[in-house]
Amino acid sequence: MTTYDHRDAHPLDEPWPFTGRADELDLIRRSVAAGRPGLVVTGPAGRGKTRLVLEAVRGMDWSRVTGAPAARRIPFAAFAHLLPGPVTLPRALRLLSGTRLLLVDDAHLLDDASAALVHQLAVHGRTRLLVVAADDTEVPEAIERLWTGELLPRLALRPLPAQDTGRLVETWAGGDVEPFTVNRLHRLCQGDLRLLRDLLGALTRRGLLARDEDTGARSWRGPLPLTDAVRDRAARVLDGARAEEREVLERLAFADPLPLDAHDADLRILEDLEAEGLVRADEHGTVRLAHPLHGPALRAAAGVLRARRLGRDPRRHEHALHAERAALADAIDRGDVRDVSAPVGEWLVEHGVPVPAGYAAVRARLCRLRGEVRQAVAWAREGLRTAPDDPGCGTELVLASAQCGETVPADDTAASGARAATWRAAASGDVAGALRCVDDTDPASLYDAVRLGAPERAAGHLHGHGPFGRHAEALARGDGAAVDRAAEELQRRGMLLFAAEAHAQAARLHRNPAAARRSRMRALDLARRCPGARTPALASMVLGELTGRQRQIVALAAAGLSNRQIAERLTLSVRTVGNHLHSAYTRLGSGDRAALPELLARSA
Repeated sequence: MTTYDHRDAHPLDEPWPFTGRADELDLIRRSVAAGRPGLVVTGPAGRGKTRLVLEAVRGMDWSRVTGAPAARRIPFAAFAHLLPGPVTLPRALRLLSGTRLLLVDDAHLLDDASAALVHQLAVHGRTRLLVVAADDTEVPEAIERLWTGELLPRLALRPLPAQDTGRLVETWAGGDVEPFTVNRLHRLCQGDLRLLRDLLGALTRRGLLARDEDTGARSWRGPLPLTDAVRDRAARVLDGARAEEREVLERLAFADPLPLDAHDADLRILEDLEAEGLVRADEHGTVRLAHPLHGPALRAAAGVLRARRLGRDPRRHEHALHAERAALADAIDRGDVRDVSAPVGEWLVEHGVPVPAGYAAVRARLCRLRGEVRQAVAWAREGLRTAPDDPGCGTELVLASAQCGETVPADDTAASGARAATWRAAASGDVAGALRCVDDTDPASLYDAVRLGAPERAAGHLHGHGPFGRHAEALARGDGAAVDRAAEELQRRGMLLFAAEAHAQAARLHRNPAAARRSRMRALDLARRCPGARTPALASMVLGELTGRQRQIVALAAAGLSNRQIAERLTLSVRTVGNHLHSAYTRLGSGDRAALPELLARSA
């Protein structure tokens, strides 16, 4: 059962919390350190470039200039607050020579004189520069030459990862949000945080975030809200389109998630639309809209009668869902779960259509193998809504929940068997009891023993099972380098959680401290890409590396306390706190304070 309540959602006028981007923050801070020239940060509008840079320079002494569309014809308009009236370029350069760090925001909107001044500041090298520019629009030549002329390094900002998008969404919603909704928002927005905020605001105002009374998580089902931003996206797609092109685009929108066969439309029209970047075709001759937002936006903007004419027959999805399930099962059987596309099942969930339990169980297993354990839980629950006693979904719910660190009582699901018993025990902290439940005749159960640190149970019994067998044998003989190689193969096959666990195990086997740090860093990097995962191999990776005092200081630093605040609380000197943190960073294989909460979460 679900209920709707918008009163406890995030207030619309509050700023976004800063989330993720630990590597980018570290890069920017290093780029403006003494002796460094600075950095150019580029990316499409709405990606969070300015917020990232402001977070990076927090606590530093810096000046800021900003480009503006209305001032592009006024010489040195962006620098007006820093310069004493009309100046020449040489004089402006002299006047700014004492500025140690200059943030140039919206550099793509600078007037030509300001752009030339920024370029000359980079040439002279006395001022460290942080330049922020959109790369989906025209940029002044003097700004573009900052990176093409190799005056400054460039950071092309990638979209915020799905797990960080999820943290933003949950902060906004004031609680847990189910993975389907997080993934849907992440896919639709493609890293555009302004669009994400617009959609979350619409969902909040309209009470469309439903709270599940069983899990407490919020979810969004149904069509896309027709906001001003969505209307704008639909208008951009159709702007200037001929009548026949508009017809094809809307047919593609209403065919979604199924593709359109190229033979069902005029090939010349499709070629024109492909050249404009509005559609994409694969080698099989099927065509889809290029951007995942275009279909929902066009459907939301269509009138009632047009939607009725172009709307799909729901029975068309039955055959497609069956084919999708077969493709997923084949990927699982091949032990290669990379780059698996399954849009039909996602569409059914997003629109509140019941999902067959058989499909949901396969989808949950695929997600679990990929390390997407929270998604695996959600798919298993979706199948159990359709068939409460389905054993496949019941077992997957236990396995995925346990690998999120949650316990599932035996009478809560239809799950039974050795693997369910193994992971129920592991989730409760009883690793010895978990190992007693392992079925020595089942390869999957034997690999559970490897993951739980008892490879001798499986060594010699997993021949022919690829990286699983190699992992077991290498771990049994204590060969850290071979365990790392098995982890790399698991990663290549898309099994990121298994790879993270293997690297964590390898870190404890290496006698060389540098090799142990490399393995630990790889494990942490992969673990971050498996949000929600809490398994024994990951839990032992972090705090076991630290002394008692280091654990205490790291926990306070992860909670946001400064070195001085920690020193006052523990009656230590600030230098002593810094030394302990430095030693802890060395042992953990991480030098980034922002990563500490994630590191400690792995040991919770």
